[in-house]
Amino acid sequence: MKYFRILFASLLVASLMPNVCSAQNPIIQTCYTADPAPMVFKDTLFLYTGHDEDGSKYFTMKNWRCFSTTDMVNWTDHGSPLGLNNFSWAKKDAWAGQCVFRNNKFYWYVPITKTTGGMAIGIGVSDRPTGPFKDALGHPLILNSQIDPTVFIDDDGQAYLYWGNPDLYYVKLNPDMISYSGEIVKVPLTTEGFGIRTGDPKRITQFEEAPWLCKRNGLYYMLYAAGGIPEHIAYSTSTSPIGPWVYRDAIMPKQGGSFTNHEGIIDYKGKSYFFYHNGALPGGGGFTRSVCVEEFKYNADGTIPIFNMTKEGVVNSVEHLNPYRRNEAETIAWESGIKTETSKDVGVYVTDINNGDYIKVRSVDFGKGAKSFQASVASVNSGGKIEIYLDSLSGPLIGSCLVESTGGWQNWVTKTCSVNKVKGIHDLFLKFTGSNDLLYNLNWWKFSTGKK
Repeated sequence: MKYFRILFASLLVASLMPNVCSAQNPIIQTCYTADPAPMVFKDTLFLYTGHDEDGSKYFTMKNWRCFSTTDMVNWTDHGSPLGLNNFSWAKKDAWAGQCVFRNNKFYWYVPITKTTGGMAIGIGVSDRPTGPFKDALGHPLILNSQIDPTVFIDDDGQAYLYWGNPDLYYVKLNPDMISYSGEIVKVPLTTEGFGIRTGDPKRITQFEEAPWLCKRNGLYYMLYAAGGIPEHIAYSTSTSPIGPWVYRDAIMPKQGGSFTNHEGIIDYKGKSYFFYHNGALPGGGGFTRSVCVEEFKYNADGTIPIFNMTKEGVVNSVEHLNPYRRNEAETIAWESGIKTETSKDVGVYVTDINNGDYIKVRSVDFGKGAKSFQASVASVNSGGKIEIYLDSLSGPLIGSCLVESTGGWQNWVTKTCSVNKVKGIHDLFLKFTGSNDLLYNLNWWKFSTGKK
């Protein structure tokens, strides 16, 4: 996959110059991701995704992943805080889930194929949004062989769990979020509620899978993958969280190189965002998908406009990145060639760095001026350099930080170099150069207003 990422980045450079990479979608390029589920907690938007294994020929998914942002353009990789190995009853299929916060805990509802067969819905629980998560029950919550849970907590405190393919179900969750009251309710899939599908006598409505329940200005929205394969995204609305539902329209047409789609919609820092997946990464397709996001505005009457997938994604950040604090190397707007890994000592870090690879970080506010640069690195080889550019790879080179052998791939050393004084807001490019096949690992970086 690395070769194809490099080739893809090269093609983008050629097609999008002089802006080395104006693309923002897919928002994660270091691995395949699918089934996005955004959640806002305090000042941060957390994004929970599935993880398609490289080279998948089916939905080969063994764990879930977590990312976060505070600016909507740079995404921090938190690794895999939940996987099949966290559930003793799990056999395979770490498919689409959603995480919510309540009771000072985070609850991640996920569908899994049991060791005894059949799909079930389990719950991971953690004290932190980035985990680690553990099995909250030791057994499934729901046993009816259908998928794609979505959870919504209403203003009165009542929580609802919806899920389903080919049907649509819901239950009312108890305040403990790990049990429910009453019967499982099967939602009537009427054409009035979910639109008309043609050509499939077994499914007469648009509803296919991937329900997402949310509320805005007193109106409840049920979004879902629709229309059969290949899927588009559509939605219905109601004045109640349990319906009856009224079909509205499509949101996103069939496109993107993946025969499935899976949506998440959320408001963050005064703006509205629509998450989805496609097959845009090199090697991508229906089983190797990539999460993307678009900013949009609701219509005046509360309806959702129809819009297309784009390469540009979110154009404007909602805040600027502070370069004078420690920034994790895995906080990335765009990259070429690198991967991320996790160690017990430092957590997630950037690795698989070769000559010419780079990381782009958007909307960095240097204020009145930076004079030096620090980076935490580790290398067995002679290392190389971290070249620091502004605005593009052909922009001003403001510094070059020498990285020598640290004696081990996990022997972390802080390297410092001077930079030409830089002021104001810029995109930052860290380009990695050297003569070895593998140069070094990178854990974090920061700038300083003082000289080296």
